[in-house]
Amino acid sequence: MQTECVLPFAIIGLAMDPRYPIGKFDPQQPVSFDQALAQIAALPDQVRALAAKMSARQLDTRYREGGWTARQVIHHLADSHINAYVRFRLALTEDTPVIKPYKEALWAELPDASSAPVEPSLRILEGVHERWAALLRATPQPELERKFRHPERGEVTLSATLALYAWHGRHHLGHLEICVQATA
Repeated sequence: MQTECVLPFAIIGLAMDPRYPIGKFDPQQPVSFDQALAQIAALPDQVRALAAKMSARQLDTRYREGGWTARQVIHHLADSHINAYVRFRLALTEDTPVIKPYKEALWAELPDASSAPVEPSLRILEGVHERWAALLRATPQPELERKFRHPERGEVTLSATLALYAWHGRHHLGHLEICVQATA
């Protein structure tokens, strides 16, 4: 059973748009390589810590009306970050490869994302992020200017992608925090 997280944000100590609990991604906001790497490396433990605080009811709570459940957010993080890691590897080994986007909203509705236990996705995040962080540590900084081509967004550098996914992890941690706080 999915519940809606509809408590007024003042009650849970938040005064923000629940769609963007840390604000929208700003590609102009500088983020250092070390900051982004630290955020990529830390995300799996942070997600696991929040998931450990959640009951089954909380995992099936939506962080906002019309939003995903905490369960779907955790599965989405695994799906999304697998794709990001593969895009990094493609861009490091090919000349401006064209990547394949996916329909994240439809993926979130598939049974393995809408109702399956989160433990497999937590393990995926741990493995992918361990490999991704190792790859980032070993990649010479100039290589982060390599690009891939997104069919809808055009050419994107790895440094811009790294900043986006560092934000993306924090963004969804904010959603998970909302569910933990709202139904505690």
